[in-house]
Amino acid sequence: MGGPLFGKVDEVSSNDQTAYLPESAEATEVRAAQDGFFEGDEIPAVVVFTTDDGSALGEERLSGIQRAVEDATAIAGVGEDVSPVIPSEDGAAAQLFVPVDSEGELADTVERLGQTLRGDAPDGVDVYVTGPAGFTADLVAGFAGIDGILLLVALLAVLVILVIVYRSLLLPIVVLSTSLFALCTALLVVWNLAKSGVLLLSGQTQGILFILVIGAATDYSLLLVARFREELRVTEDRGTAILAAIKGSIEPVLASGGTVIAGLLCLLLSDLKSNSTLGQVAAIGIVFAMLAALTLLPALLFVFGRAAFWPKRPAFEPELVREENGMPRRGIWPRVARFVARHPRPIWIVTALVLALGAAFVPQLQAQGVPQSDLVLGASEAREGQQVLGEHFPGGSGSPAYVLVDEAELQPTVDALLAHAGVESVAVTSADSPAGTAPVTEDGIQAFGPPGTPAPEPTVSDGKVLLQATLSDAADSDAAAETVTSLRAELGPDAADGTGALIGGVTATSVDTNQASIHDRTLIIPVVLLVILLILMLLLRSILAPVLLVLTTVLSFGTALGVAALVFNGIFQFPGADPAVPLYGFVFLVALGIDYNIFLMTRVREESLLHGTREGIQRGLAITGGVITSAGLVLAATFAALSVIPILFLVQIAFIVAFGVLLDTFVVRSLLVPALASDIGKAIWWPSKLWRSGK
Repeated sequence: MGGPLFGKVDEVSSNDQTAYLPESAEATEVRAAQDGFFEGDEIPAVVVFTTDDGSALGEERLSGIQRAVEDATAIAGVGEDVSPVIPSEDGAAAQLFVPVDSEGELADTVERLGQTLRGDAPDGVDVYVTGPAGFTADLVAGFAGIDGILLLVALLAVLVILVIVYRSLLLPIVVLSTSLFALCTALLVVWNLAKSGVLLLSGQTQGILFILVIGAATDYSLLLVARFREELRVTEDRGTAILAAIKGSIEPVLASGGTVIAGLLCLLLSDLKSNSTLGQVAAIGIVFAMLAALTLLPALLFVFGRAAFWPKRPAFEPELVREENGMPRRGIWPRVARFVARHPRPIWIVTALVLALGAAFVPQLQAQGVPQSDLVLGASEAREGQQVLGEHFPGGSGSPAYVLVDEAELQPTVDALLAHAGVESVAVTSADSPAGTAPVTEDGIQAFGPPGTPAPEPTVSDGKVLLQATLSDAADSDAAAETVTSLRAELGPDAADGTGALIGGVTATSVDTNQASIHDRTLIIPVVLLVILLILMLLLRSILAPVLLVLTTVLSFGTALGVAALVFNGIFQFPGADPAVPLYGFVFLVALGIDYNIFLMTRVREESLLHGTREGIQRGLAITGGVITSAGLVLAATFAALSVIPILFLVQIAFIVAFGVLLDTFVVRSLLVPALASDIGKAIWWPSKLWRSGK
C-alpha cells in the first residue's frame, strides 16, 4: 500500500526554511505578517544579464532584453509584477526581478524562465536565474533523486553485502523484502500524517527515513536470522527453531529499537521543526523496522525453512554443537575473542588512545553554518548568477531584509537603516506604486514617475508598514548575517533606543535557524546521553557497564567527528557545515552505535550467567562477531548511499555516520568494549546480582 507513495512524497513535503523555525522566531513573525502586504505566495527570482566579453550592454541589447522579458511573462507560474530591466551603474549588466509562484512547480518554472530568456536574449548576452527562487530550484533538483537513485543504491549495496555474508541467493531477498515492507508501511503512515498537517516533511527527512528504515530493519533481521541458523543446528523442526529464534532475539531487538526511538524522540525538544519532525518520522520508521523483523521475517523463514539458506543449508548436528559447547572454534571471531582475552589491558588502552587522538580534531569542524549558495554540490546556475550579480549590483539585490515596524516609526527606522554600512538602499511596500514598492530616503518616501507625481502611500497592515532593505552583501554571506544581527540589536523591541522593528527575510531566516540549531545541539546531546544511559541500566541491570558503554560510544562519536573535520577541510574542502550536522551525527551514531553494544552485551550477560564474566565475554564476542559485523557493514552502506544526493548536509551526515558505524563495529565493539570489560571482570555488572554471585 505504501509503494505507490514513493513518487508522491514531494506532494506533502516542503523545503522552506522559515516553515521549520519556531513560531517565536523573529523571521517567522515577519513572514506571517507579510500576508497582509502581498497577495499570493510568490518567491522572487533575480535574472542577471551580462555580455560574454565583459563589454557594456548598450541600448540596443537592453531593448532586446526587454522584448525577451515580455515573452517570459507568459510562462505559467510567473507572477504579474515583473520589474522592468534595471541596468547596472557600470553598464555591463542588467537585472530583473520575477515573482514565481511557490505553490506551483517552482523548479520547472525557473527552468522554463531561464530557457526562454536565453533563447530570446540578443546574441552575446549571458543569462543567469538566481535569487531565492533560483536557489530553491537548485534544492528541488538536488532532492529529485531521493525516490529513485537513493533507494536503488541503498538496496543494491545491502543486497551485495547480504549475498557475500550468506553466500545465498534466496535469503538476501527475504531480508530485503522485510526491509522494504517496513519502509512501505512507515511511508504510508508518515505520508498520511504529513498530508493531514500533523507532520512537516522535508527532502532531507525523507532521505534519512529511507536509509534508516532499510538499515535498521536489515540489522534486526540479521540478528534473528543468526539465531534461526543456530537453532536449526540443534532443532530439526523449523517451527520450534523459529520460535526459539524469536525468543532469543526479541529482547535485544526491542532494547535496541527502543533505545534508538528514545534517542530520536529527544529531538522533540528542538526549537526547529525540521529536527522535531525528523525525530517523529524516524521513530515511526524504527517501530515498523522492529515489527517487520519480528513478525514478517519469522513468517517467511518458517515458510522456507532451511531452503532459505540454499546452497549453504545449516545441517542438523546437535552432537557437534554439544561438542563445541555453544562456542564456535573456527573463524576469525573466535580468534579475535581469544586474542582479547589474553591481552585485555594493552588492547583497551591503545585503542582508547588512538580514538582520543582522532577526537582531538573535533574543534576543527567548522559547524557555524554555510551560505545558501553552497548547500547544493556541483554546478549551480543560481550560485554563478549570485557571483555575477555581486560584481555589478549590491550583493543583496532580490533578497532584501524585510523590516516590520509601526507606521509612526517608518522614517526613524529608515534613517537608522540607511546609516548602517551594510545597507545599500531602502524601499517601502506600497500598493499605490506600479512597482509594488517605493524608495525611501532621508527625505521620506520618493515619488515614482514624471515631475509632479505625488509620493505613493505605504501599505499599512495592522498599523505596521513593511520596509525592504537591500543589503550591500550577498544575502547568504557572513557579512549580511552580521548586518542583520547588528540591526536587530539597534532597532529591535529590546533595544534601548530602538523602534520596535522586527527583521525577517532570507538572511534573518538563516541567522535564526543557526541560532536555533546551536541551542538544540547544546540541549539535546546531554538529554540523549542521559536517556540512553537509563535504558542501558534497566536492560543490563547494572550501573558500571552502562556508564562505560556510553563513554566508549561518545569517544567513538568524537573520533568520527574529528576525522570528518580533517576529511571535510583537507580532502573535500567543504565550505563548512550546518550547526545541525553534529547533532544529527550524534543522535544517529550514539543511538545506532549503542545498538551493537546492546547486541554484544546482552549476549555476554546471557553467557556470563552460565560460564562466568570473562568466559562470557569471550563467548559473546565469538558468537555475535559475525552478525554484528554484517549489521555494521549494512548500516554503513545504507547511510553512505545518502552521498548520491548532491546536498552538502546529507553528504556530510553520510560520511560521519557511515565512518562512525564502521568504527563502532570493528574497533569499539570488537576490541575496546570486550577488552575493557574483561579487564574489569565481574565488577562490570556492579551492583547487580551477577556481580554479587562472584561469576
